[in-house]
Amino acid sequence: MSWLDEVKWDDKGLVTAIAQDAASGRVLMVAWMNRESLQLTADTGIAHYWSRSRQKLWKKGEESGHVQTVKELRLDCDGDVIVMQIEQMGGIACHTGRESCFYRRFENGGWMTVDAVLKDPHSIYHG
Repeated sequence: MSWLDEVKWDDKGLVTAIAQDAASGRVLMVAWMNRESLQLTADTGIAHYWSRSRQKLWKKGEESGHVQTVKELRLDCDGDVIVMQIEQMGGIACHTGRESCFYRRFENGGWMTVDAVLKDPHSIYHG
C-alpha cells in the first residue's frame, strides 16, 4: 500500500491541509490537496494545493513569490487532515497581503480585523 492510500480522501478526492508556521506555530492558512498536490509537496518540499474554485493544481507562491517550504508533513489520527510545518517566504500567506488568512477575531459580537496588511495585494497579484 502506498503512503497516499493511507489518506482518507473525501468524495471529491481531496483532503484538508493546514499550513502552520514552523517557527511561531501560527496557523497561516487552510486549503485542499488532492493526491497529485500531496505527492508534489512531498517530492519537492514546496507546498502544492488543489484550488476548488479554479479546479486546478497550484504551487503556493507561483504568482506572489510567497512560497511555502515544507519542513514536516503530518497526518492526523483519522487520516483526513494534513498538517504542514512550513517556512513562509516573504512572511505573507494570505492573498489579502496579511501574514495569516486568520486575521479576524471575534470580539463584542462581531468579527474584528486585528492583523495589518503587510503588502498591498494589488502589488502582489497582477491578474
